[in-house]
Amino acid sequence: MSDHLENTDLPTVICLMGPTAIGKSALAVYLAQHLGCEIISVDSMLVFRGMDIGTAKPGVEQQGGIPHHLIDILDPAQSYSTGQFREHAIKLIADIHRRGKIPLLAGGTMLYFKALFGGLADLPDADAQIRTELDQQAVRIGWQAMHKELAVVDPESAQRIHWNDPQRIQRALEVYRISGEPLSVLMKRRAQSQLPYSFIKLALSPEDRGHLHETIRIRFGHMLEQGLIQETRVLYERPDLDSKLPAMRAVGYRQVWAYLDQQLEYSAMVERAVVATRQLAKRQLTWLRSTDLDYHYIVSKTIPYPKILACLSNSLR
Repeated sequence: MSDHLENTDLPTVICLMGPTAIGKSALAVYLAQHLGCEIISVDSMLVFRGMDIGTAKPGVEQQGGIPHHLIDILDPAQSYSTGQFREHAIKLIADIHRRGKIPLLAGGTMLYFKALFGGLADLPDADAQIRTELDQQAVRIGWQAMHKELAVVDPESAQRIHWNDPQRIQRALEVYRISGEPLSVLMKRRAQSQLPYSFIKLALSPEDRGHLHETIRIRFGHMLEQGLIQETRVLYERPDLDSKLPAMRAVGYRQVWAYLDQQLEYSAMVERAVVATRQLAKRQLTWLRSTDLDYHYIVSKTIPYPKILACLSNSLR
């Protein structure tokens, strides 16, 4: 990371991204306290109320007196789209600047960052009948076979989407069946929307992947000690929630739900949750490496708080 970050005459927006469990939330609060920021969460799971432990949602004490936005805004029975995030984030950025503060966007939902920087594709709305047909087909042949079907009609999306990611496989196949065009093609046509801000993009990356993996294992153990199973049980017992909802597909909750449903033994649940979280971190890092955004990489075993603050302070003068 260079000692000086670029600055322009445009209003500044700080973006802090990186894999799960690397320490984004604590760094964001530290920077916000010193730079006069308000934090906008860029996390598809922090929007849901009642999902605190498994999402590592910062509590009042952890928020350090800094306003946090896009946290606890929806019930888990609801859904939240990338388009909604972009709309909300753009409005919040403008509001925060009007208050004389600096917006600091922090999180690991990379699709949200991508939509904010580059706009959204003009994709067809969901079709309930087609989704039902896809679900029924998946029951007959399995999601791995569905992924192979996707590879035939949209090889680029199939390469990007893991075969064990039914939600995204279903959406890609749904888009193709509705529009007759691959999702990957439609995504490339996305409207470029240049926002009137100077984005400073900081990307946290582990110096040692093994250290991050161990942090993930320890953190999940702490979540269990704090009551993750009990928290998930409250959701599990709600008649309006099921395992197919986006909120319940969250890493950690998905595995605990299967444990409560007696599909997994306790030890298997723990192992699968840890592995799934590590896989999530790997996907996040892969996304960061595969994009051409002008990041300022921070590669370190221990996050250098004072150095990052000094670099940002210099750029904001």
